[in-house]
Amino acid sequence: MNFEQVIGLEVHCELKTHSKMFSSSPVSFGEEPNTMVNEIDMSMPGTMPSVNKRAVEYAIRVCHALHMDIDELLCFDRKNYYYADLPKGFQITQNRRPIGKNGYLDIEVDGQKHHIAIERLHMEEDTCKQFHFADYSLLDYNRAGIPLIEIVTYPSIRNGAQAAAYLEKLRQILLYTDVSDAKMEEGSMRCDVNISIRPCGSEEFGKRTEIKNLNSISNVQKAIEYEALRQEKVLLHGDEVLQETRRYDETLKKTVAMRAKGDAVDYKYYCEPNILPIRISHQWVMQIKEDLPMLADERAQKYINEYGISTIDANILVASKDISDFFEETISYCQEYQLVCHWLLGDVQAYLNKENITINETELTPEYLGKIITFIQNETISSKQAKKVFAELMHTGKDPEKIIEEKGMKQISDPDTLSVMIHEVLDNNEQSIHDYKAGKDRAVGYLVGQIMKKTNSQANPKLTHELLIKLLKERISDE
Repeated sequence: MNFEQVIGLEVHCELKTHSKMFSSSPVSFGEEPNTMVNEIDMSMPGTMPSVNKRAVEYAIRVCHALHMDIDELLCFDRKNYYYADLPKGFQITQNRRPIGKNGYLDIEVDGQKHHIAIERLHMEEDTCKQFHFADYSLLDYNRAGIPLIEIVTYPSIRNGAQAAAYLEKLRQILLYTDVSDAKMEEGSMRCDVNISIRPCGSEEFGKRTEIKNLNSISNVQKAIEYEALRQEKVLLHGDEVLQETRRYDETLKKTVAMRAKGDAVDYKYYCEPNILPIRISHQWVMQIKEDLPMLADERAQKYINEYGISTIDANILVASKDISDFFEETISYCQEYQLVCHWLLGDVQAYLNKENITINETELTPEYLGKIITFIQNETISSKQAKKVFAELMHTGKDPEKIIEEKGMKQISDPDTLSVMIHEVLDNNEQSIHDYKAGKDRAVGYLVGQIMKKTNSQANPKLTHELLIKLLKERISDE
């Protein structure tokens, strides 16, 4: 029997506002525990929440990017449950009226396009972070109250590869709309998976399991692939898939049961009494759409249509917002679009991979990269010399112009100067002239090498080759 996977994803994303969702406490990562909190975060008696306008703006940005219907009446609800990670004993969220509904994201996997339907996007506050030890737990409330958006798909994903592609595209949108750093390893983007399987052709959903605490996109795909096979084996053995919550064990490379999961918990939602409904200005919602930054797909099309960059290279460029931003700024200094792309995806990316750092952590600036490429184009230095300049720049952070001066790397492009040097080399290599006359092309390569040696590799390679051939022919005709 063949089975079909039915998958829905729930993605929580922390917004990079300066303050929290309902208080003035700063949003931060990596600070000393329980230092980024105030009375509202700790639910002290008499405190009242106040909605963060910037967080609402960021949520609307993402709604627009995901083609969602936006609810212009902003309503919040209380989600009631008693757990250590909630100081209030409830969470302020959106239940009845999420800010965004009925969106979608188009993805591509192995050349096939897929339309992923998104049910809702709602706003809420994050919980505190828990640290569990053998016989006790500690709580850090720095994270409590950080603005969150939760994006929930319909069960329209059919395998792990689609899920990974969706998450990559969604993360790209979160970065390009500039609402979050979307770092799964730091917990600012978190994903839960709901997965079931059913016989191919069946319309009825199977029993689903939830997989929580996934900390990378690759682990989401691996967890889905393992869980689908596990459920298939259970059904083929005549057993029943249990409705439960599981986690993915990276060491064992398998999902592990955490707890049984019954029907939906009754959280006894009701309207948040301390935040009255807020009517959002339609003009403001439209202005946010108008001000939306250019997204990755738009940038890729611009690179292809306006700059003549290949589709493959354009998609690689926009895959990283940092690299794409660097490209955008570099071409303001140097309009050699394809060369800038070549350098970023070649030498620069190789250096980043080797050092395991981001481009923003290097000494390279868009202005400096633009200078290197300009110097190659105007033949101040050769491509070979440019690589040496680049290596020195990445090590010292010096201006390429200064490096060229200090190293005496300026390329010799004066025909008269080069001709004198070529004649000297030819005078000392009579045998190579005879070899060239006899049709041995390798003689040219040898002579070019001797000229480069004589000029400390500063001779313009193209001009050197042209002049050498010309002078060789003159010498042969004079014999």
